[in-house]
This record gives sequence, C-alpha cells and structure tokens, in this order.
Amino acid sequence: MTTPMMIQSGGVISSNKYNNAASSSSQIFGRSVVLKKANASSKVSHLSVTDGRRSCKTPRIVCPKAVSDSSSSQTCLDPDASNSVLGIILGGGAGTRLYPLTKKRAKPAVPLGANYRLIDIPVSNCLNSNVSKIYVLTQFNSASLNRHLSRAYASNMGGYKNEGFVEVLAAQQSPENPDWFQGTADAVRQYLWLLEEQNVLEFLVLAGDHLYRMDYEKFIQAHRENDADITVAALPMDEKRATAFGLMKIDEEGRIIEFSEKPKGEELQAMKVDTTILGLDDKRAKEMPFIASMGIYVFSKNVMLDLLRDKFPKANDFGSEVIPGATSIGLRVQAYLYDGYWEDIGTIEAFYHANLGITKKPVPDFSFYDRSAPIYTQPRYLPPSKMLNADVTNSVIGEGCVIKNCKIHHSVIGLRSCISEGAIIEDTLLMGADYYETDADRRHLAAKGGVAIGIGKNTHIKRAIIDKNARIGDDVKIVNIDNVEELARETDGYFIKSGIVTVIKDAVIPSGTII
Repeated sequence: MTTPMMIQSGGVISSNKYNNAASSSSQIFGRSVVLKKANASSKVSHLSVTDGRRSCKTPRIVCPKAVSDSSSSQTCLDPDASNSVLGIILGGGAGTRLYPLTKKRAKPAVPLGANYRLIDIPVSNCLNSNVSKIYVLTQFNSASLNRHLSRAYASNMGGYKNEGFVEVLAAQQSPENPDWFQGTADAVRQYLWLLEEQNVLEFLVLAGDHLYRMDYEKFIQAHRENDADITVAALPMDEKRATAFGLMKIDEEGRIIEFSEKPKGEELQAMKVDTTILGLDDKRAKEMPFIASMGIYVFSKNVMLDLLRDKFPKANDFGSEVIPGATSIGLRVQAYLYDGYWEDIGTIEAFYHANLGITKKPVPDFSFYDRSAPIYTQPRYLPPSKMLNADVTNSVIGEGCVIKNCKIHHSVIGLRSCISEGAIIEDTLLMGADYYETDADRRHLAAKGGVAIGIGKNTHIKRAIIDKNARIGDDVKIVNIDNVEELARETDGYFIKSGIVTVIKDAVIPSGTII
C-alpha cells in the first residue's frame, strides 16, 4: 500500500529582517501561544506556552525570509503546519471546457499521467508540505472523486495522535443557503460553519485542476513573516502569455496594489513590475516582467471569516471579487513568487499537452519521479505491464497493461490498457480501463459481434484522447483524416476539440470506422 509520507523540513539559525520586536498570540488546542519575533541583533527568539498550570520556554529558530519556491530555502514553521493550517481544495465547476472527459466525473477526478487523477496533485503537495487536514469542495459528478479519495487516503490519514483527514464536502441545500455553489468564494462561505471549527491559524485555498509541485510550507512561512492578511501565489510571465491571465501589480515590498484581468495594449504595459523584488535574478526579471495569479491563496483564518461574512457577503469569486476587494479596503495582500512548472488544465488542449509533456526527453515538463516529494494515488495492486514484441518509443506505460506486437510512439498508456496486434498508437493519451475482461467475456462478445475493451487489431490512432473503458474495434482509424478543428458527435462516441479527437468513456467504436 502506498503510504503518504509526511516530510518536515529543517531550519537554520539566521538573522532576521525584523527591526522591531513584535508579538502575536493565538489559540492552539486550548493553549495560549505567544510568538515573540526577534530584532535584527538577536538570533534566537522564544516561544512561551501557558496552559494555566505551568509556563515553559523553548527556543524558536528564526528563519531566513522565504520569497520563492527554491530548493535552497528552508522552512521552520512554528506552529507546525500539520496543527495550524487547513487545506481547502476547490473542485471547480461543471468542467464544460473539459467535456466529454467530465461527462461522468468531476474535473478533479479526471485521470492523469497513466496512473493518477488530477486531485492527487494538490493532495500530494499538501501531504508533502505537512498539511494533513484537507477538505475537497465539489458539486458536480462527485461519485468517482469520493471513491478515489476514500480508497487512496482514508486509511492512511487518521489514527491515534494523528488528526489528519481528506474529506469531500459536496454542495448541499440548507435553510440559510438554498442555492448550490455560485463560485469559489461562495463554496467556502457555505461551509464556513464547518471550517471555522478547525483550530488553525490559516486556510490554504487550492485549485483541483492544476499540475505543479510546490512546497506550501515556504508559502505559509512567507505569509507569516510578512504579517500578511492574504498571500497570493504568483507566476512570472512573459508578454506573450500574460494576456491570457489575471495580472497583478506590486509595490517595492511585494504588496499587491492593483489587479487587471487579461489586459492588452497599453493596459498590459502598465502592469509591468520589477520581479527581482520577489526573488528573480536580473536576467529572468527582464524576460518575465509580469506576474499572474495562480488561484492559490493563504488566508489568515479570522480574515477569511470577516471577508466572507461581513465585508463581502455577496461576493462569489475569490480572484475577481474577494482578493481585489480586500486590497481596496486596505488589507495586506502579499504576492509570493512560484517560479516553476505550472499548468492550468482547464481545456482539452491543455490537458492533452500536459499529459504528453511527461514523455518529453531528457527532462519532462512535470516529473512523477521526485523521491523527496512523491505524488500519491490509490493503491491498486496491479501486476507489471506486459509487452510482447512491442515497439515502444518516447512513451509512458501505466500499471497492468497488456501490449501485443504493436507500435507505440510519444504516447501515455493508462493502467489496464489492452492493445492488440498490428495497432499503431502515436501522440495519443490512452486512459486505460477500470477493470479487466476475462477471456470468456471476450469470446462471448466476439460471438455476438461485440467489441472488447481496449484497442483492436491493426487500428491506427494519432493525436487523440481515448477515455476509460472505450471499446475500439479492429481496423479502426482515429487520425482526424479531414483535419477538423471542432466537431460534436456524442451519439457516435467522440468529440473533436482543437483538432484533438476525444473518445468518450465507455464508448464503442465499431470495427472499420474511420474518424
């Protein structure tokens, strides 16, 4: 069984940039915790803990300021993230841009990288960052998402002295909230009554459809050191990509002072910032003079409660309403630079390229092979994949596949995939299957003229996405022969979006079909 690993980063003693001593107090498990920040001449501060019976002092390490998600910086959160941070993963809307992959599942439950699902990315980032209390908010087709999370994480999270959990909070109607979730902020607002019960200092708000690897402890540390009310993860951008994102402008301290949604022309030029303030070197700062919001936030708990209940009780969205509103009323909204691979998997085209990006050599766009920060998923206990006289190049093969005498190039082959003799698979994502068919099942299907799960003999597939449990017959060609950009043929079992053919989950493509 795959057991989630809790990784705690160490720290080093260093002088701090605080010029004046300051203190803040909070309640952690019923105790009053007073954090005293050292001045510039002091190297060690102390944590006073009182529970009404005794008082003791333990040394606290003062950390270097965290400004970017680099491997060299260190974290030493106090209180520890496992006790003081609650992760909130937003499952997103109906996923219409990812349709038909979201026809029978929530967007975070869409399969990824042969063995995983999208939700495994933010959950794994949380576990690797010592954030072990996690809620996933969703309202569309959540059955497969619930099943995956319970199988992957339920048995590994709880237990004696371990209060960790990964739980789904589905949209529900109540006398106070008769409507479904209206947006990201509204989803969190409807569950504030539950979220505020958690004895934490910060809420870590994440998206369920992004592909990236990030150490949230550094993110949270920057939030605390800057004494911020809200911290927004920011991605450096060049001018070409910047027009597709919501951009932010910062002052010399990294505080956000202006927002602009997908600006162009003069508006775009006005959003240029000095990204060396956030930690980029001079060369990179010239190449990337813009910063875009990643839709990832750290909120101080009391700030979140106040904003959603009192200041902006009708706001539905964090990015376009709550965050700009918080800036306008004078709250400290800080930017935190993340300079690494990040992809918003919101469309069929982005999903296709993100998956095939893991086959890139010598270094893939995103690697699942990081031992210090692994991506966890459901343990399925499948056998190793079997390849019989197959020619496989520049591809990734999932668990439990049976591949016979065929050619596979620049493709991702999902778990339990069965590919028959003579097939050619190029530039394609096969998601695999949820179960195996026995030889008896296959003989029975053949006798009735049916099609078995998998790819039939002498079938050619190029630049396509084949969803789970699809039945592709013999001598089929899925090559977009007419170079069609957009086409909806749901009754025939497929769509074409951005020139990419997507075969629907459980679809049957009869032998001899040409697409």
